[in-house]
Amino acid sequence: MDYIAAPIFQAIFNSDVPRIILRANAPNFTILDYNTAHQNIIGTTHNYRGQNVWYSYDIFLAGAEGKKQFIMALEEAVSKNTSCKTEAFRHDIKKNNCPEQTECWWKLEITPVAKYINGKIEYLLITAEDVTHSILAEYREQDLEKELQTKNKELAATNEELAATNEELTATIEELQTAHRKLEIFNHELEDRIADRVAALKETESSLRNLVMTAHYPLMILRGREWIIEIANQQIANLWDRSLEGIIGKKLMDVLPELEGQPFPELLRQVYDSGVGYGQEEEIFHFNSSAGPMTKYISFYYDPMFDAEQQVCGIIVAADDITNMIKQRQLLEESLKKERALSDQFTALNEKLTATVEELSATNAELLRSQEILQQKNAELAISERRFRNLVRQAPVGICVVRAEDLVIQEINESFLELVGKPREKLENHSVWEGISEAAEVYAPIMEQVIKTGQSFAATEHEVTLIRHGKPESVSVDFVYEPVLNTKGQVVGIMVVAIDVTAKVNSRRVIEDMEERIRLAVQAAGMGTFEYNYALDTIITSERFDDIFGIHQPSSRAEILKCLYREDLILSEKAHEEARSSGKLFYEARIMHPIGGKRWIRVQANVYYSQDGVPERLLGTVLDITSFKQLQEQKDDFISIASHELKTPLTSLKVSLQLLQRLKDNLSSPIIPRLIEQSGLSMNKISLLVDDLLNVSRMNEGSIQLRKSNFVVKHLLENCCGYVREIRAQKLVFKGDSKLSVYADEQRIEQVVSNFVNNAFKYAPKSKTIYLIAERVGNMAKISVKDSGPGIPLEKQKHLFDRYYRANDSGNHVSGLGLGLYICADIIHRHGGEIGVTSELGEGSTFWFTLPLGNTPDKSEHFNDKEVQ
Repeated sequence: MDYIAAPIFQAIFNSDVPRIILRANAPNFTILDYNTAHQNIIGTTHNYRGQNVWYSYDIFLAGAEGKKQFIMALEEAVSKNTSCKTEAFRHDIKKNNCPEQTECWWKLEITPVAKYINGKIEYLLITAEDVTHSILAEYREQDLEKELQTKNKELAATNEELAATNEELTATIEELQTAHRKLEIFNHELEDRIADRVAALKETESSLRNLVMTAHYPLMILRGREWIIEIANQQIANLWDRSLEGIIGKKLMDVLPELEGQPFPELLRQVYDSGVGYGQEEEIFHFNSSAGPMTKYISFYYDPMFDAEQQVCGIIVAADDITNMIKQRQLLEESLKKERALSDQFTALNEKLTATVEELSATNAELLRSQEILQQKNAELAISERRFRNLVRQAPVGICVVRAEDLVIQEINESFLELVGKPREKLENHSVWEGISEAAEVYAPIMEQVIKTGQSFAATEHEVTLIRHGKPESVSVDFVYEPVLNTKGQVVGIMVVAIDVTAKVNSRRVIEDMEERIRLAVQAAGMGTFEYNYALDTIITSERFDDIFGIHQPSSRAEILKCLYREDLILSEKAHEEARSSGKLFYEARIMHPIGGKRWIRVQANVYYSQDGVPERLLGTVLDITSFKQLQEQKDDFISIASHELKTPLTSLKVSLQLLQRLKDNLSSPIIPRLIEQSGLSMNKISLLVDDLLNVSRMNEGSIQLRKSNFVVKHLLENCCGYVREIRAQKLVFKGDSKLSVYADEQRIEQVVSNFVNNAFKYAPKSKTIYLIAERVGNMAKISVKDSGPGIPLEKQKHLFDRYYRANDSGNHVSGLGLGLYICADIIHRHGGEIGVTSELGEGSTFWFTLPLGNTPDKSEHFNDKEVQ
């Protein structure tokens, strides 16, 4: 019932149409409220709220039929939950302060207003319609019709008498000749009778004229086909806005030529020709008045008049001006349309207020019972408003209510003040853009658009510079501009809700930066990432993960396990089993890559559990450690080779020392010099192996130092290779520029040349001549060592300078750690030169390197093949 108190409903209820609201408590039907129009028709100034309905509709005044219709309509509205209308019933009232009751007729419309639980109707709205005018007009027409019928009967009786007299005259025509005197006497008598009858007719006509003239509704008599106005009263002259003298005796169409084209002339002809009356309750009547063209609504009836021969000789026209009634009805219909529209609005409002109806349903009855309870609820509403204001003030988010009319801040809480960094007195009851002028340029157009369209606006993490406590600060906010609408749907205010998310944005940016760093680190490390779902057995992999396994977007773990070596599957299963309890997954295994063949991988991951402790997800990385494993294998091979290489000279040295120990008392023994020489050779070999290891260690540490100087290449070659002539059968032959000078570390270059020459002796033992070549290539010196040995396969040439690599295909054991050429390459590269090999199978090999030129003569001396002495 709360919406009955709404301003829109009250505006309709308090209109000029009499209305009353009843409680549906049969048989009393207590009056809850009424409007002024209803109080006027009751004719009292006393308050009759709380009285039963029979106080305002007296059953004695209404009459038996009125009471019966009213009670039936009330019961039908309550039982069927539908609007009902009563037939017209009489209920007299006092009008214009007159002490006497005035006859009045009414029709009532009873409408259920509010529906409550269990489907019962609680209240009824009664709308009264005054139909007195139409009912009385109907009664007047009935009385006039009865009077006209009586006069017609009298005229018909007179005509019958005249007909009888004529028959008597006809019968006595023959007697006239014989009884002239008797005829004269009879003629006199007949004349007297006719005179009497004429006098009677005149008296009848006079009565008819008086009846027409005294009728309180428009009435006239038209004679002949030309519709001459024989008799008319003042009411019909007033209806036409004419004088009575100006219409009597004139043709109707001369008085009202504007009737042409309207339905009245045709209806008059129809009645005149057919002798059958015609009436119509409502018709539009257009005529010309002294003020100009006018339009009225009339009801009329055309009744034919007959002469003695029962021929139509005229038409009695009765009319009534129902313009006011029609306009009232139109106003009522318009009002009903508005009421229906408002009813639709109420329905929509009911749907929107469903959430609050439940909270207010307990107090609705009390609000309707008395004004006192209404005031109490108003007080509660005020408390609720204060509570709302308190909620706004205490809300953990910034809230500001701005009036749409002038953008003045009506309500603002501490959170909003803290957000903008302004005191309350600078903002409250001030224009929002005066208080926060630094934000006006960006946010004022947005607020204007919300006020104009009525549509809310929201933004997240919007960055704005605010003057907070006198200092500009960059702040990130989530905010909403929500329009506040009145009952007409007009925007009356804007509620601004804002949250400072600066810390969240900064934290997210830090996280995003950290994620980007992790992503770059994972990418730089060549790691593949994956996420495995235990329940669904699905896996999501990165592009690098797919590259490592050589598959494209695997859908399950089983698809990935197909890539593992069969012998390593148990490693994966065991690692997964341990990870379910430990939360950590780690294992290394071999896979068969479709392109790269055998590869080693390292899998590391963390297990994430549900609240019940059940493993849900596995997040981890995969790393291709093939190179690492190969390096490990090379190290293992190196350790094995180094152990073997060191064991041989150590064993020889040990044997020599044991023999010397035995012969220490016999120093003249001829074997002692040989044992000493052998011990020296063994120590030299051990020293060379240790030097190689130390060089590699220094190379890794970057601690090798170069002592550069200018020297002649030929001198270096002669000094470093002179010992070969004494212990080897091969010849060393120098070719090239004998005065070619370089700027380099002579000791390190000697180490490189010695390594090349020793390799030539070891891997090309059948090569009788080894060439040492020195030549100038551009601004660099190129030094080469060439043999005519078996040559080196092309696929092995690219690995010759790798660490721990040895390229012996002869099947014979060759000593060494596989570090010599690796060390040589590092020395040359440190000098800024290049190193390489040219070889073909069966054609021998040429190892070469380049060095920067030193201070050499302008003209170099070249020598042909010359054996190094």
